[in-house]
Amino acid sequence: MSVFYNISELSQVTNSIVTIGTFDGVHLGHQKIIKRLVELKQKQGGEIVLFTFDPHPRKILFPEQKDLKLITTTEEKCDILKQFGVDHVLVYPFTTEFSKMQAQDYISNIIVKGLKTKTLVIGYDHRFGSNREGSIDTLKQFAPIYHFDLEEIPAQEINQLNVSSTRIRKAIEDGDIQTANDFLGYTFFITGEVIKGKQLGRTIGYPTANIFIDNADKLIPKIGVYAVNVVLKGVTYKGMLNVGTNPTTDFDNKIKIEVNIFYFDADIYGETLKVEFVKWIRNEEKFANLDELKQALANDKIACTHAL
Repeated sequence: MSVFYNISELSQVTNSIVTIGTFDGVHLGHQKIIKRLVELKQKQGGEIVLFTFDPHPRKILFPEQKDLKLITTTEEKCDILKQFGVDHVLVYPFTTEFSKMQAQDYISNIIVKGLKTKTLVIGYDHRFGSNREGSIDTLKQFAPIYHFDLEEIPAQEINQLNVSSTRIRKAIEDGDIQTANDFLGYTFFITGEVIKGKQLGRTIGYPTANIFIDNADKLIPKIGVYAVNVVLKGVTYKGMLNVGTNPTTDFDNKIKIEVNIFYFDADIYGETLKVEFVKWIRNEEKFANLDELKQALANDKIACTHAL
């Protein structure tokens, strides 16, 4: 799968089967649309192009809303899309100027000339252009003029899944990992670099890898302890992870992400970990002393082992 960041890079692509959207999380509803693209490719040939945006359009359209967090960063989204048969992903810069493009100009310059669209497949609620004036009706009007086929995924096909990025974000924020994973169709994950921490964990028998996420927009699950799978260089390990302030030992009130990888002892500073959240175990607690903390960690390990 190719990932492009400039629409001119698609100049060699022909007979494009295109879909457009933010695709945050690439959840089951998104996957249904992509599955249809694959079916069309098998039937008529061509190349699948997924047109998406960075930053998320809401960041530009509603700058006063500071609380939007992403289920997947752009890099994570592209990694997921590789699994579903997409040939090309175009990550387009969503700007104020772009948002003000007239609907017909958008169709002519982006959909037709830029994406080389032969067939366009969109969800039922797709809107585009200045003041979101463009809709499925606009596309139906111009499709014959610009000679591309148009297919809309009916509302009932998406609604029957009862899934949305908003619902998934809420589940993750609530620690309801099972619901989030059910809606996603895969295990919610974070990716980040291992950095040095206080190294206290190793002194009590539970060394942890401290994970730094460099994208401030990435959604972090509810504070607490989780059963997780940890992927390092293509190898998967089991582990337990804490999201929180470590109130027993730390006093800076900063949120940290630390994972204890079971039966693992290696220097991995600077490495990138992918951590998959399987189950929420408990709230973070403040213990009276390190002995109580060690006992809680022992219990957590047992619970996480069972969950995994």
